[in-house]
Amino acid sequence: MGGHDSTKMKVILIFFAIVLLGFALLFLGGCREAENRGLNTGGATIKAAEGPEAQLLTELNRKFENPDTHCKLGRLYHTQENWDKAEYHYNVALGFDPAHRPTQAAQVRMFVDKGDMAKAEQFASNYKNQVSASPRESISLGQEFEKEQLDEYALACYQQAIRVGSHLAEVNRQVGYYYLRCGDKTKAKEYLQRSFELNPNQSDVAGQLGRLGVAVQVPRKSEQNLSR
Repeated sequence: MGGHDSTKMKVILIFFAIVLLGFALLFLGGCREAENRGLNTGGATIKAAEGPEAQLLTELNRKFENPDTHCKLGRLYHTQENWDKAEYHYNVALGFDPAHRPTQAAQVRMFVDKGDMAKAEQFASNYKNQVSASPRESISLGQEFEKEQLDEYALACYQQAIRVGSHLAEVNRQVGYYYLRCGDKTKAKEYLQRSFELNPNQSDVAGQLGRLGVAVQVPRKSEQNLSR
């Protein structure tokens, strides 16, 4: 009897051991699957957090009134052709800084890309009029239009800058370099020469004029000191 009971007890213990092992394997498998799911989800979350949109939104959470961040986010949605979000962030940027030239130019570019040329013309004209009394601000807006490959609007700003600031060397310099980028060497030479006449202490302009076949000479330091 004792031997039979002992055998029976061993069988029961083995059975329970097998059952417990099965539960342990199921538990470990479930944990591993959950872990894998967590890693996958975590990876996606990390990836999203490192993405441009999430980074910019995080920046806005820290400082919502930053026009630069709104402009960058607007550009991001702009490239995705998410026009409503792009326009919203451009408008918010200009709400915080009505003279934010990069946003002004980007907004006009958005209307062009949407095919709404009437609005593009209207907004470009409004922004150009805003800076009509300032040659430097006209240049600044023109440069932003140029970055957006809106050469027609850029040229209008540069021409406006010359009308009110032809006496400024930096204005003539910027306009000269614009024509140089456009491949119009005759006009580039004209404005760069004018710039150099107004301020001969521009070695880069002197060098560019030399490449255009115009012989100029930058004043030597000793000569500058004597003139003072």
